[in-house]
Amino acid sequence: MKKLAFVLAITMAAPAVANDYWDEYDYDYDSDAATQMNIRRDTYVGFRLHKNESLAFEYDVHGGNDTNVSKDNWGFGVVVGNRLSDHVKIEYETMYTGISQTKYATSYDFDIWANMLNTYLFYEFDKAIAPYAGLGIGFSSIWGAVSVPGTSDYAFDLSYSAMLGVNFALNDRVDLNLGVKYQYYGRVAHKFNDEEFAVTDIDSTEFYFGAVYKFGL
Repeated sequence: MKKLAFVLAITMAAPAVANDYWDEYDYDYDSDAATQMNIRRDTYVGFRLHKNESLAFEYDVHGGNDTNVSKDNWGFGVVVGNRLSDHVKIEYETMYTGISQTKYATSYDFDIWANMLNTYLFYEFDKAIAPYAGLGIGFSSIWGAVSVPGTSDYAFDLSYSAMLGVNFALNDRVDLNLGVKYQYYGRVAHKFNDEEFAVTDIDSTEFYFGAVYKFGL
């Protein structure tokens, strides 16, 4: 809970830090029209669609065999962020993904909500194209059901990610972004008769597409 509170505190403080930073150093990244109007578009909200390539669930039975379940599917999320300087931005992202599959006569059903704090380094060309690299850390809520021996389990675990992508500024208000990332969602333990008999580690390589709306705040 202390880690979660720390993450939330940083996220809430980011806009205020950004405003102080821009006021002190007088950075200018807006379009000419926005600059003339003295408007800074340093806060944004948006959405992302994730195409999971080999979303992998490693089901490890203690004293038994491992089973690797993977499936290509889609996930979705929303983002709220703030541009701190010419080359740094910070972002809160919440997203959903999951899998439902049968393998070796055993059915697997997992649902995951991940809440991430992302930090990006970027370089902007002509106020239009900005390649970036980012790192994320947060927490995932994982619900996992396995038909043999028949369990439904929940875990709240640490999650982390690494991202590469490109941001395209369509105009002063709207950006599009494309990227690829590795995401480790976490681990869920499976119990039977109150004893742990297996664990599942979950990670994924994902391509994503997103759009954001920028405003001054």
